[in-house]
Amino acid sequence: MKVSGRENNKPQGKQQGEFESVHRDLMIGFGNWEFDPIEIKNPFPNNEGSVHLWQGDDDRLVSVELQRYIVGKLPWIHYHELPGAGHFFQYKDGMSEAMLKAMLAGGK
Repeated sequence: MKVSGRENNKPQGKQQGEFESVHRDLMIGFGNWEFDPIEIKNPFPNNEGSVHLWQGDDDRLVSVELQRYIVGKLPWIHYHELPGAGHFFQYKDGMSEAMLKAMLAGGK
Protein backbone atom coordinates (compact mmCIF):
# COMPACT_ATOMS: atom_id res chain seq x y z
CA MET A 1 0.00 0.00 0.00
CA LYS A 2 1.43 3.37 -0.99
CA VAL A 3 0.15 6.64 0.42
CA SER A 4 0.03 9.02 -2.52
CA GLY A 5 1.09 12.61 -2.16
CA ARG A 6 3.03 12.04 1.07
CA GLU A 7 6.03 14.02 -0.10
CA ASN A 8 3.76 16.86 -1.25
CA ASN A 9 2.17 17.07 2.22
CA LYS A 10 5.31 16.52 4.30
CA PRO A 11 5.97 20.24 4.94
CA GLN A 12 2.51 20.70 6.49
CA GLY A 13 3.35 18.23 9.25
CA LYS A 14 5.93 20.65 10.60
CA GLN A 15 4.37 23.87 9.29
CA GLN A 16 4.51 25.59 12.69
CA GLY A 17 8.05 24.36 13.22
CA GLU A 18 9.48 21.52 15.25
CA PHE A 19 9.60 23.66 18.41
CA GLU A 20 5.85 24.29 18.27
CA SER A 21 5.17 20.62 17.55
CA VAL A 22 7.22 19.52 20.56
CA HIS A 23 5.67 22.28 22.69
CA ARG A 24 2.15 21.01 21.91
CA ASP A 25 3.18 17.43 22.62
CA LEU A 26 4.54 18.50 26.01
CA MET A 27 1.34 20.42 26.81
CA ILE A 28 -0.68 17.27 26.12
CA GLY A 29 1.75 14.98 27.90
CA PHE A 30 2.09 17.03 31.07
CA GLY A 31 -1.19 18.94 31.09
CA ASN A 32 -4.40 18.15 32.94
CA TRP A 33 -6.49 15.71 30.92
CA GLU A 34 -9.45 15.85 33.35
CA PHE A 35 -9.87 12.08 33.09
CA ASP A 36 -7.83 8.97 33.84
CA PRO A 37 -6.74 7.24 30.61
CA ILE A 38 -6.83 3.88 32.42
CA GLU A 39 -10.60 4.25 32.82
CA ILE A 40 -11.24 4.45 29.07
CA LYS A 41 -13.58 1.71 27.87
CA ASN A 42 -13.09 -0.17 24.63
CA PRO A 43 -14.87 1.95 21.99
CA PHE A 44 -15.26 -1.17 19.83
CA PRO A 45 -16.58 -3.89 22.18
CA ASN A 46 -17.99 -5.86 19.23
CA ASN A 47 -14.71 -5.73 17.27
CA GLU A 48 -16.12 -3.40 14.62
CA GLY A 49 -12.92 -1.37 14.87
CA SER A 50 -9.68 -1.20 16.81
CA VAL A 51 -7.36 1.19 18.63
CA HIS A 52 -3.66 1.19 17.78
CA LEU A 53 -0.80 2.77 19.71
CA TRP A 54 2.69 3.21 18.26
CA GLN A 55 5.63 3.97 20.53
CA GLY A 56 9.32 4.35 19.82
CA ASP A 57 11.37 2.76 22.58
CA ASP A 58 13.91 5.60 22.30
CA ASP A 59 11.27 8.36 22.66
CA ARG A 60 12.55 11.01 25.08
CA LEU A 61 9.23 12.86 25.31
CA VAL A 62 6.77 10.01 25.92
CA SER A 63 7.85 7.29 28.32
CA VAL A 64 7.85 3.80 26.81
CA GLU A 65 7.28 2.44 30.33
CA LEU A 66 4.12 4.54 30.64
CA GLN A 67 2.78 3.23 27.33
CA ARG A 68 3.55 -0.35 28.34
CA TYR A 69 1.68 0.23 31.61
CA ILE A 70 -1.36 1.66 29.82
CA VAL A 71 -1.45 -1.21 27.33
CA GLY A 72 -1.16 -3.67 30.22
CA LYS A 73 -4.27 -2.11 31.75
CA LEU A 74 -6.13 -1.76 28.44
CA PRO A 75 -5.43 -5.04 26.60
CA TRP A 76 -7.79 -4.15 23.74
CA ILE A 77 -5.22 -1.66 22.41
CA HIS A 78 -3.02 -2.99 19.60
CA TYR A 79 0.46 -1.91 20.74
CA HIS A 80 3.30 -1.44 18.26
CA GLU A 81 6.65 -0.76 19.92
CA LEU A 82 9.35 0.36 17.52
CA PRO A 83 12.93 -0.54 18.50
CA GLY A 84 15.36 2.36 18.23
CA ALA A 85 12.65 4.83 17.21
CA GLY A 86 12.25 8.24 18.80
CA HIS A 87 9.34 10.66 19.06
CA PHE A 88 9.20 11.59 15.35
CA PHE A 89 9.27 8.02 13.98
CA GLN A 90 6.19 8.69 11.83
CA TYR A 91 8.33 10.77 9.46
CA LYS A 92 10.61 7.83 8.71
CA ASP A 93 10.26 6.48 5.17
CA GLY A 94 7.59 3.83 4.88
CA MET A 95 6.19 4.39 8.37
CA SER A 96 2.89 5.98 7.35
CA GLU A 97 2.26 3.12 4.92
CA ALA A 98 3.02 0.56 7.64
CA MET A 99 0.69 2.29 10.08
CA LEU A 100 -2.17 2.47 7.58
CA LYS A 101 -1.60 -1.15 6.61
CA ALA A 102 -1.80 -2.23 10.26
CA MET A 103 -4.99 -0.26 10.87
CA LEU A 104 -6.86 -0.91 7.64
CA ALA A 105 -5.67 -4.31 6.51
CA GLY A 106 -4.82 -5.93 9.82
CA GLY A 107 -1.12 -5.86 8.92
CA LYS A 108 -1.55 -7.92 5.73
